Amino acid sequence: MSAADFPAGPDPADGDLAPEPGGPFDVLGVAAVLLDEDGRIVLWGPRAEELFGHPTAEALGRDAVALLVAERHREPVRSLIARVASGGGPRAGVFPVRHRDGRTVPVEFRATRLQDERGRPYVLGLAADRAAARRAERDLSLSSLLVGHSPIGLAVVDHGLRFVLVNPALERIDGRPAAAHLGRTVTEAVDSPDAEALAAALGEVLRTGEPVRSLTVRGVRGPGGEERVWSVSLYRLETPERRVMGAAASVSDITEQHAAARTAARARRRLAVIADASERVGTTLDLDLTAHELADLVVPEFADIAAVDVLEDILTQPGPARTSGPAVFRALAVTAAYPTPAQEAADPVGEPARYGAERLVTQCARTGRPVLVRHVTDADLPRIASGEATAALLRRAGIHSYLAVPLRARGVVLGVLDLKRARNSVPFDEDDVLLAGELAARAAVAIDNARWYRHQSQAALALQRHLLPHGPPRLNGLDVAYRYQPASESVEVGGDWFDAIPLPDGKTALVVGDVMGSGINAAATMGQFRTAARTLASLGLAPAVVLEHLDRTAAELDEAMATCVCAVYDPYSGSCRVANAGHPPPVHVAAGRAPRLLELSEGAPLGVGGVPFETREFPFGTGDDLVLYTDGLVETRDQDIDVRLAALTDLLDRAPLPLEQICDLLLGALRGADDHDDVALLIARARPPHPKEAP
Repeated sequence: MSAADFPAGPDPADGDLAPEPGGPFDVLGVAAVLLDEDGRIVLWGPRAEELFGHPTAEALGRDAVALLVAERHREPVRSLIARVASGGGPRAGVFPVRHRDGRTVPVEFRATRLQDERGRPYVLGLAADRAAARRAERDLSLSSLLVGHSPIGLAVVDHGLRFVLVNPALERIDGRPAAAHLGRTVTEAVDSPDAEALAAALGEVLRTGEPVRSLTVRGVRGPGGEERVWSVSLYRLETPERRVMGAAASVSDITEQHAAARTAARARRRLAVIADASERVGTTLDLDLTAHELADLVVPEFADIAAVDVLEDILTQPGPARTSGPAVFRALAVTAAYPTPAQEAADPVGEPARYGAERLVTQCARTGRPVLVRHVTDADLPRIASGEATAALLRRAGIHSYLAVPLRARGVVLGVLDLKRARNSVPFDEDDVLLAGELAARAAVAIDNARWYRHQSQAALALQRHLLPHGPPRLNGLDVAYRYQPASESVEVGGDWFDAIPLPDGKTALVVGDVMGSGINAAATMGQFRTAARTLASLGLAPAVVLEHLDRTAAELDEAMATCVCAVYDPYSGSCRVANAGHPPPVHVAAGRAPRLLELSEGAPLGVGGVPFETREFPFGTGDDLVLYTDGLVETRDQDIDVRLAALTDLLDRAPLPLEQICDLLLGALRGADDHDDVALLIARARPPHPKEAP
């Protein structure tokens, strides 16, 4: 196979001369010698000097055969020259020529007859070193063979980016014959959305000489054919003298490899998302926060809009959901990658919404199977949206693909992860169904844990509120206000309690305590401590004695432990006796004086056993306030307890306020939305006893 086997495109040159060194004659080192009819040298060029060694002055006029041919070969050579001169046709071949230095040089030659205007014959001899000629012939043959049989597509373009050579492999790769390429520019011949970028890259290669390797180009194989992906490398073609001849392109079809790489990349992305879900979803037992973590995980990488909808009956009563009929959902989280009308179409977070059995989200929840709509049509929108108005909003948002996967944990469908794509032009597919299902399954366990935790916390809170006082008691010479504030939803209810107990002799016992632990058990234990404290205080025992009995009671309550402060106020003597069992000190706010923390024996928590308690007495006159509280009011993770106690007394250092306002002031200033402990607060203010209450 030779270069002639490859069709060449039309020459784009406009006919202007452009003499440049470095052509094929220079590559071969062709020498030209002109002989007259007598065989004498009449023209001798520089190449002849290089090839034969004789300078021009020495060669001109000499008998060429005598000068260049060994004696034993002279007669055949003279006969050959004579035949050419007489019109016998050109002759070509290889014969040894005697160099000026005496060595024999094998020469590839061609002899042709010429004639001047007078009809005189001449013989033009073109000669080249045989080794150089054979090397060029071999290189040309090898190049033609490689180009013709290479499995890699090869093409050459000229300075105008027009195809001038296309090999058979490239014809097979892009499904177009060479004739559809040759003479056409890259943008004209290549059916690809990347044709402009490819042409720009070729132009840059021609300009700079820097090759471009492994450029990924998308295209179509043949007119109306399948989409393919090609790897293209570009190089500038130059002669040994650095003359730019054009640019070459090598093309390989990497469609399968590209698809495999995309599959592998998606698998890696799937694993990364799943690993990310393990870290980001379910960081707390807060149901709403867990839902938001799931929605934030899938947006914007996986979906443009995501909603986490939980079945209402699952939230209100633990147990399996129905498997048919309409459903009431409560949206726990809605997240969008950008402002979109689809957000307006979503159900308001926290509010229940009823969906008929024909809606896709209902079908997903009732069947427990994913629902995939690869390409959403106008007919699909009413089955996705909650109504006609919201369907119109989804249409405006450009929703083109939809996926709903069930949130299933421990065999129960809790709700649905609802996913939509708009700006993301790739529709959901089966791989997305698998990934979304994996994420939903992992998140559903966290949501179920949070759901059960919420139910347990609500039960514990209900129990605790039931066990605490339900209204201010009627007390002799004392006004009280109190608050119980549970911790944030992500933390279990504790065992804090308070009580104001009217005593038979007109005195009042004030008790505030904190059972160690949380949840229903702590609430139940708190109820037992409160009952025991009320009973003991009603016997008229001193505060320290009450605590001693409670300490022994703790040993009988499955080794429960609690802190507690107990005070007994006597309105007739204007005094108050207090004992402490490891509890934060009460604050005494005397009329006209700065608030102070009572200096009490700290004591040990109830349940430690064997530690005595001490009763201290202090004056408590009309208008004085006594503030009792649990540690949740003053203890935080980022501030020292002394700083917090100082903040408490500073807040109380002001003109007297109604007791209810003082409760609100303290809780508002010292509590945060995410505090991890509950608070019991009891404030008592002394007033004159009613005359009829006097002994």
